[in-house]
Amino acid sequence: MPVTGDVKAVDASQPGDSQVQVYAVAPRDGATPNEVVDGFLESMTSDDSDFRTTRQYLTKKASSSWKPGAFTTVLAKAPNRSDRPVHESDRSTNEVTYTLTGEEVATVDDQNAYQPLAPTDYSRTLHLVREKGPDGSEWRIGSVPDGLVLGQSDFKRLYRSVNKFYFATGRTEAQSTLVADPVYIRNRTDPATGMDTVTQAVRSLLRGPTDWLRPVVASRFPAGTGLRKGVTSLTPDDRNVLKVPLDKKADGVGQRSCRMMASQVLFTLRDLTSARVEQVELQRSDGSALCVLGADQAEEYAPDGSSGGPDSQYFVNGKGHVERIPGSTRGSGEPEPVAGPFGSGSLRVSAVGVARDEQTAAALSQHGDALYVSSIAADGELPVPAVTSKAGNSKDRLTAPSWDSRGDLWVADRDPRDPRLLRLAGGTGKPQEVSVPSLGGGRITALRLSSDGVRIALLLTRDDGTTALKIGRIERQGTQSQEQVSVVDLRQAAPQLADVTAMSWSGGSRLVVVGKEQGGVQQVRYVQADGSTPSSGVLPGVNQVRAIAAADDEQLPLMADTVGDGIVKLLPGDNWQTVLKAGSALVYPG
Repeated sequence: MPVTGDVKAVDASQPGDSQVQVYAVAPRDGATPNEVVDGFLESMTSDDSDFRTTRQYLTKKASSSWKPGAFTTVLAKAPNRSDRPVHESDRSTNEVTYTLTGEEVATVDDQNAYQPLAPTDYSRTLHLVREKGPDGSEWRIGSVPDGLVLGQSDFKRLYRSVNKFYFATGRTEAQSTLVADPVYIRNRTDPATGMDTVTQAVRSLLRGPTDWLRPVVASRFPAGTGLRKGVTSLTPDDRNVLKVPLDKKADGVGQRSCRMMASQVLFTLRDLTSARVEQVELQRSDGSALCVLGADQAEEYAPDGSSGGPDSQYFVNGKGHVERIPGSTRGSGEPEPVAGPFGSGSLRVSAVGVARDEQTAAALSQHGDALYVSSIAADGELPVPAVTSKAGNSKDRLTAPSWDSRGDLWVADRDPRDPRLLRLAGGTGKPQEVSVPSLGGGRITALRLSSDGVRIALLLTRDDGTTALKIGRIERQGTQSQEQVSVVDLRQAAPQLADVTAMSWSGGSRLVVVGKEQGGVQQVRYVQADGSTPSSGVLPGVNQVRAIAAADDEQLPLMADTVGDGIVKLLPGDNWQTVLKAGSALVYPG
């Protein structure tokens, strides 16, 4: 224990060990209104089963109607109550009202979906009355809003982010790939349902994708499928086999669909249990086996890039030519020129984007006014530009290109007079302008496609010159030959950062970003695609980062392009190390 230093007050919501548990304490006899309000707020941060103790702070009527699982409001800090009642009736009515205030930063809805908010003032009232009990009249809360109200630190202690997985729509069954859909579920047991963490995750998976992702994904579970009644615990056996009892909705499912259902369960639970689930057995309502799928068999449905994806890195050398660092989990192979006109010849390039099959690349001219597409696996002549920009300033011309998992090439023209988001189907042909109806006056200044091909990360420059990170959903209509593509429903991905300067996808639902908080210095951190920040999101500092690159495989090193140190890398548990002094615009395929 420390024996020196200043004495400080300890907030009950101060960040601490995630294993710390708060136990609810019932109101004492003769508790004052202040004590009742404080006890109720503290009890909401506990793992109290069905909130039985928490409900003791409420009147019988309020207790029966209160729905704590309806949604969760996340405040920057624990809610403050007014020091004294804001309204105090005469003694004959015995009623008092308190105000709860704070800064609201996010909500979690009944789908477990996290929604970040621009910090806004939060204000709610708690109305207390005297209620007769067996030991006399006691103060109790007679009117309370549904849901929970938690400070950020309590929220991070009580909840954890989990990726559910669904299949991308608009693809053939042979091309079926899983898409991550992040949600937040309770650590340990959910007080409202009594379910352990694994069961909560499976239940959330069965209930279907969140509203934001629903238009572009689908579940192979029949609509309305649920767990068998009474199931609150799912635990792998000593052979790491998880048996999942389903209700009658799934009884008639065929083997192919069942295996795809099982793959959804396997990938959802991949990072959730301490021991990896090696096999999933889905069961009919009578307990018989519907199908069995092993972890190795599920790889055919693996999310793009989650296993065995490209691990080579590509960059532009000092002569403006593209070089490749051969596949290496250490990011330390010997660079070699790529084949074709980008690896040699008269063209000097400033940025490159490599297709996920590593056969083709797109490169920007030295001044960013032209985009070329060429093979990097075979020699050939420099083709005519696929896209050109007419902007007078090089900073207002084309962005660095990005490829999706379908083989489409994306680029944005930053020309203030004619800003456009463009897609080249298959990386060839006439560029198609992509509609982005919700830009809100912002201008796209950088973009990156997710490995699943259904989401796009955009840096939008505002009128004041600052840049915000948004994620949009890619919707497709029509046949493949006449496909109309749009990016819709943009949402904040890093609301805590006032200015984002670089970003890259890092796995199925995570990005690594470079930016600044209001009045702060540049930092590199992870953010979730839903806008939440993982507890271990902040990465070691590195100076003057111009660009950042991460692989779909989260085990591969993080790479950064810096002003003073050249290209540097960061391996898990290590510090930044210089890879190349001369070189820029390093990227992974995609």
